[in-house]
Amino acid sequence: MVRASICVGKWDKPSRIGALFNKLRHHSRVASVPTCDPSSDSDAKVEYANYKWDELGFGLIPTDYMYVMNCSKAENSFSEGSLVRFGNMEMNPSSGILNYGQGILEGLKAYRREDEKIMLFRPELNAMRMKIGAERMCMPPPTTQQFLDAIKQTVHANKRWVPPPGKGSMYIRPLLLGSGPRLGVGPASEYTFITYASPVGNYHEGTLNMVVEENIYRATRGGTGCIKAIINYASIYKAITDAKAKGFSDVLFLDAKTGKNLEEASTSNIFIVKGNVISTPATDGTILPGITRKSSIEVARVLGYNVEERAVPVEELSDADEVFLTGTAMVINPVDSVTYLGKRYAIMRGMSLITILFIKQNELRHLIRDLKIRISERRTEYKKGADTVGHNIYEMLTGIQFGRVEDKMGWTVELK
Repeated sequence: MVRASICVGKWDKPSRIGALFNKLRHHSRVASVPTCDPSSDSDAKVEYANYKWDELGFGLIPTDYMYVMNCSKAENSFSEGSLVRFGNMEMNPSSGILNYGQGILEGLKAYRREDEKIMLFRPELNAMRMKIGAERMCMPPPTTQQFLDAIKQTVHANKRWVPPPGKGSMYIRPLLLGSGPRLGVGPASEYTFITYASPVGNYHEGTLNMVVEENIYRATRGGTGCIKAIINYASIYKAITDAKAKGFSDVLFLDAKTGKNLEEASTSNIFIVKGNVISTPATDGTILPGITRKSSIEVARVLGYNVEERAVPVEELSDADEVFLTGTAMVINPVDSVTYLGKRYAIMRGMSLITILFIKQNELRHLIRDLKIRISERRTEYKKGADTVGHNIYEMLTGIQFGRVEDKMGWTVELK
């Protein structure tokens, strides 16, 4: 059992993208706070926390409340939870999470639209993913309704911390922990579900320079790579730390079975573009089925791209037109270069070789003579960022999340 103090009352861009927006448009229980009247609250002026929103980065900013709910092994179901002041908690030193890593985490966001409405993005998928992970880790999960109620209450209690439109979003972190004492190896006797939140800005600033990890593997067959198990993350700290010490942004991991196929980065899924085809590693047991990944695939198909979920050999990075990563924290980020076996591959985002042939004849002669594309040495000659596949998907996806694009997919949930 986890204890937390101070319990409170319960509550239940103008461009070519415009055409793409039009294409999507034609395709495809939160109770009130006891001390607040929701009917009058809707007409009140929006209150924001005293924070310099223009300086918002990605890091923990303590907010006002968190949500806590408990379950004993004997009951095998969670009791009604409550909001408590955000702060430190007490835990038995022999708890399952501290001794054996029995825990699951999730991550999702709340977004403030221009009309000040607060939206959630596909939260039911996070609830489903936690349920699958809990089963794998021998833990009783909260029901979908309990999960959604906890998310909504947490955001509502901290709504002054949801950044103003265009300044960021609120990152929500649900945790399912084996909190009961257990000395021998086995499932904990009690479980705690916690949800807290923090306003965040960009996870990465700018484009990414990645390195392929050759010796450390993120996941193995039959392991926990396909769920958000807490134990998945500390084991890759070594690879990430070493990579960043050498100036890289992050690490790309290979499959442990063959060491030849791409799997994912430390906190995100990878996509490779060649012509009109977008390829991403299939989620076949070692790769986390990211919700941003799933949504990006669905948006890409609406926009007319051919998406393949398959084994992706690492060698395909060498002639990719574009590479980008997806995840809740980063959303979609383009990759500038990938280093593999000591060789750096510059990524031509949004330009295939056929496109380059028409840029400059002397450039063509250089490419044929050198047999290498060193676009990083002539970076200013090429249009980057806008009008790429990743950018098109990003604009559509964030447009839906922030209410700039009508949500015909039925993905967003308004916090009322």
